[in-house]
Amino acid sequence: MDSGMEQRFSGVKYMIQASITPKPLKAIMPSTERIDCQIPVACAGMRLDQALAELLPAYSRSRLQQWLKAGQLRVDGAVRRPRDPVVGGETVSGDLESEIETVALPQPIPLVVLYEDEALLVIDKPAGLVVHPAAGNRDGTLVNALLHRVPELAALPRAGLVHRLDKDTSGLLVVARSLQAHTSLVKQLQIRTIEREYLAVVNGLPIAGGTVDAPIGRHPVDRQRMAVTAGGKPAVTHYRVRRRFRAHALLRVKLETGRTHQIRVHMAQLRFPLLGDPVYGGRPRLPLGASATCIAAIQNFHRQALHAERLALTHPVTGERLEWRAEIPSDLVELLTALGEDADSQDE
Repeated sequence: MDSGMEQRFSGVKYMIQASITPKPLKAIMPSTERIDCQIPVACAGMRLDQALAELLPAYSRSRLQQWLKAGQLRVDGAVRRPRDPVVGGETVSGDLESEIETVALPQPIPLVVLYEDEALLVIDKPAGLVVHPAAGNRDGTLVNALLHRVPELAALPRAGLVHRLDKDTSGLLVVARSLQAHTSLVKQLQIRTIEREYLAVVNGLPIAGGTVDAPIGRHPVDRQRMAVTAGGKPAVTHYRVRRRFRAHALLRVKLETGRTHQIRVHMAQLRFPLLGDPVYGGRPRLPLGASATCIAAIQNFHRQALHAERLALTHPVTGERLEWRAEIPSDLVELLTALGEDADSQDE
């Protein structure tokens, strides 16, 4: 393993366990945010609501449709229908006032916090922690933990979260603590100035790095999966090979966009699916003649081998450029060690 892999984050890191008694937030709270943005020319031909969903990923498409119909969101100063096509360059503006009924229960779930101030939090999420409550995961999620730590997040869209990680992906997430910070972070995502880099272990041996520029949408048959589809949203993933093992490779992956399952889908499209991915990975690949230790490490890795290691952004208040790195989790370290020892044994 190279020296970069052995580095550990040396900044502030501590466990959060709030001492207040958790109470369900049942009150309906107003949320107001000023939106001023421009529809990119790349969205030309899309429905207005589809383009806005692309432009404002913090809000659901149904919510955007409601605001358009109510005149809370205007295009070039006029009320437009959700189905109207866009040409690109239109100005979208409005003071979005909605009522958010908080149904998530604040819960004292420990969080690893790498940074905290009045504007934002940076969390190192462990694998296995669901981000948003949903059917089958009504509690025990990151949102439940955040509402316990910072109750005022109930008044922000999605409790301040502006991007997400899959349940079994570990690593860095940023959370806005104010509307000002939320607006800034969403804009940074739109103009692609938030940098997100991942470590991924894939099945197979890519010869070199590259870029995948392929739209992602719902799978046409299996609606629980995502897929590269002609009608999907634009998605761009950059990757480079960091180390090649005998039947696998460690990649550093940089996201330019942030679609659901983007890295997992794009790597599978290249026929280098993530090791351990239960949805897109297929059967695990075993190096010929591998030791029992190496085989066990591969077969017992029951999640996609994906870790959000680096996050960089511009502070929404100070304008300072900030960067964080999250330690590689122990299960991924053990996997990489086993793969490395197997590869080294063949070189002797």
